[in-house]
Amino acid sequence: MTMQWRSGNRIRLLENGEEFFPRVYGAIQRAQQSLLLETFIWFEDEVGQQLHRELLAAAQRGVRIEIMVDGYGSHDLSSDFLASLTAAGVRFIWYDPRPLLFGMRTNVFRRLHRKTVVVDGEIAFVGGINFSAEHNSSYGPQAKQDYAVEVKGPVVGDIARYVQQQFGSEQATRRWWGQRSNPLARNPTPGDAQALFVFRDNDQHRDDIEQHYLDMLRTARHEVIIANAYFFPGYRLLREMRNTARRGVKVKLIVQGEPDMPIVKVGAELLYNWLVDAGVEVYEYIRRPLHGKVAVKDQQWATVGSSNLDPLSLSLNLEANLMIHDRQFNQQLRTNLERLMQEDCLRVDESQLPPRSWWQLSKSVVVFHFLRHFPAIAGWLPAHTPKLALVEPPVQPEIETQDRVGNDSQEAKS
Repeated sequence: MTMQWRSGNRIRLLENGEEFFPRVYGAIQRAQQSLLLETFIWFEDEVGQQLHRELLAAAQRGVRIEIMVDGYGSHDLSSDFLASLTAAGVRFIWYDPRPLLFGMRTNVFRRLHRKTVVVDGEIAFVGGINFSAEHNSSYGPQAKQDYAVEVKGPVVGDIARYVQQQFGSEQATRRWWGQRSNPLARNPTPGDAQALFVFRDNDQHRDDIEQHYLDMLRTARHEVIIANAYFFPGYRLLREMRNTARRGVKVKLIVQGEPDMPIVKVGAELLYNWLVDAGVEVYEYIRRPLHGKVAVKDQQWATVGSSNLDPLSLSLNLEANLMIHDRQFNQQLRTNLERLMQEDCLRVDESQLPPRSWWQLSKSVVVFHFLRHFPAIAGWLPAHTPKLALVEPPVQPEIETQDRVGNDSQEAKS
């Protein structure tokens, strides 16, 4: 499936759950025909329960709903939680569910990591925010800093068609979209932004998102800001960041300073010497865990999505980013990231770099060779075709059986 740049879109930046969840819930409440949702994590906390209620209400008023959830990230969803959805007519699909082995999850690799929502083919949401309370600031010190976008315009059609294709719902697609004229045709240009939906799979689009990052760095003239939660990219991207900084472009990188997983910072720190030596400015976000996957270039280019710059996202997981050409959006995201760097980050200077030693040099050599060859190494990992498991609705008792039980009970009483 080939995507194209689409003009005439309106794109809204959404920061954290406080902005994201109300917009998604509002779109679901206004849904009339169809709703598509895929996510890595869906928890049965207050956020997940609210989503559950909104989906039930939409299904009960006749909205066709399809959901695909990752079998690793959302493995704790209860049977009752799902049964109430499927009983209301929701089509629920597990992406690659696996039984536990000695109480442990074994389906670690090749995860569904996308977070997309499409409502009525009119509005879409793309980003890195999962459906869990940890994306709200009220969650506490471990609340995640993250981003998503709300999109209206022609690119929504591309997103919808792609997601429907992944759900295996082509016949349903023709039926849903054929019920009335495409609303995008009535309002083809709700905004001025150009947008391109880019995805990563394990078939013909293995490095599409990484390639857009590489092209962005090669064409940058003034400044690049990358904020990425899990930063441990391949050799090509690291080399291009260094080359971009060396030719005079300001390259700024925001990574986790208070990570949710300690190994994240350990991996990033191994790269600090190599990056800082070339002129890359490295900032550690220390207010709380960083979960964002965003970037801006110069005055126009930006991206928001689900893809980290690490081996899992770049070589294994199913990801989706929106590439955006729009000065207003670029400035809004840039201002946000500049505020983060100024108020909530510590810049890594030479005094904080790991000491230069033979041991440090040896570790760096191993790391760089690993990064350089990881895509080939990943090919040795389990490359099975992931199973899509449709959750069947609960079996309803037959009316005749209920009547018979009622009559027998009445006879027993008499």
